[in-house]
Amino acid sequence: MVLHQGKQDRADRKTGTNPLYAGSNPALAADFTMPRDRLRDDSLPPDTALQLVRDELMLDGNARLNLATFVTTWMEPQARELMAECVDKNMIDKDEYPQTAELERRCVNILADLWHAPDPTDIMGCSTTGSSEACMLAGMALKRRWSKLGRTGKPNLVMGVNVQVCWEKFCEYWEVEPRLVPMEGDRYHLSAEEAVKLCDENTIGIVAILGSTFDGSYEPVAEVAAALDALQERTGWDIPVHVDGASGAMIAPFLDEDLEWDFRLPRVASINTSGHKYGLVYPGVGWVVWRDKAALPEELVFNVNYLGGDMPTFALNFSRPGSEVAAQYYTFVRLGREGFRAVQQASRDVAMYLADEISKLEPFELLTRGDQLPVFAFTTRSDITAFDVFDVSRRLRERGWLVPAYTFPDNRTDLAVLRVVVRNGFTHDLADLLLADLKRVLPELNSQPSPQHDPATSTGFHH
Repeated sequence: MVLHQGKQDRADRKTGTNPLYAGSNPALAADFTMPRDRLRDDSLPPDTALQLVRDELMLDGNARLNLATFVTTWMEPQARELMAECVDKNMIDKDEYPQTAELERRCVNILADLWHAPDPTDIMGCSTTGSSEACMLAGMALKRRWSKLGRTGKPNLVMGVNVQVCWEKFCEYWEVEPRLVPMEGDRYHLSAEEAVKLCDENTIGIVAILGSTFDGSYEPVAEVAAALDALQERTGWDIPVHVDGASGAMIAPFLDEDLEWDFRLPRVASINTSGHKYGLVYPGVGWVVWRDKAALPEELVFNVNYLGGDMPTFALNFSRPGSEVAAQYYTFVRLGREGFRAVQQASRDVAMYLADEISKLEPFELLTRGDQLPVFAFTTRSDITAFDVFDVSRRLRERGWLVPAYTFPDNRTDLAVLRVVVRNGFTHDLADLLLADLKRVLPELNSQPSPQHDPATSTGFHH
């Protein structure tokens, strides 16, 4: 969660609205001051409270035009209806809501099948609040497996510098040394060769990302696994791979079926994904699956006697609504393999079309083209001196488009890019509108004497 500061010094001030549209008390909303630091003594009619809160939320950006987020921003009305019906069910109460628990079990089995688990009866898996929790659980399993080897050094985890911030949190919270493979030249994620160089007897695992958030590219999971096989032959170190498939694990099974990245590789111990990204469900739901029971040490699983039933659980979170799990199962039922393939292919087609059209605009050049994740990154050419990517992002925001601009991490902090995430619901028509607005701002940007942003505020990007 984001940390928020406490009470702010600001004088209470009256708000105003149309007094004829304020619920059961026409003048109430006009005189009401929204509580900011403490509860008021009195209550409001529900429709008045709804309107007051809704009015403030209008200041948020439009989620459908947010091309920064990977999170699902559109679902069918039927899915919304189902989620509303299940929002009051607590996922942890499996005795009270046994069918919701059964839907969770089915989702785990479906994912294990999509990811080619060698023995479907031997897999372990669960839902989580998102990929961040799923990664934490997978990391804990890696560390516990390593601890049983009797090694005396400090455990370390090897990954690319482009990993999502949840992996840095895991290392900090669970006292694991992060060993980050830096970017070099045109390589924007880890390579098998560089990853293996950082391994030793205290390496608990390598994290390979199927779909980097920086540019949408897949990391070479099969090459990493092969390099670790060779390393084991030389040293005896048996180092597992965890695949962070937050996005790509719901793309590759449908669009890149011949790509070996999953449990077809014996070196892959666990995989996570975000149901609320390309799993096509509203936030927040994630999934983590281990290839077999041996990959998840049994002492990490707690059997809790809760509300009359004995329940095995492995989670950082406890209570959460059943709505997202129900929505995930609805999506599996609704789409099937062919439906998922069609939806994900449509997103990739739009991404590649948009990338291709942007590449034709004189100031820009592509880093990636959306042919793996439906995500691509582009930057300004080296001879463009009047503006930079931060100016482009700022001008597009004036039209409602949220297109992030950010610098890359070590060793490519010299490179700043714009990134576009295409999701279900982002159509060719919307892509054409974005292109039109991008073309519209270029003449004015070209007339600037120099970039207008403050370099001190240019930061890296972690989602």
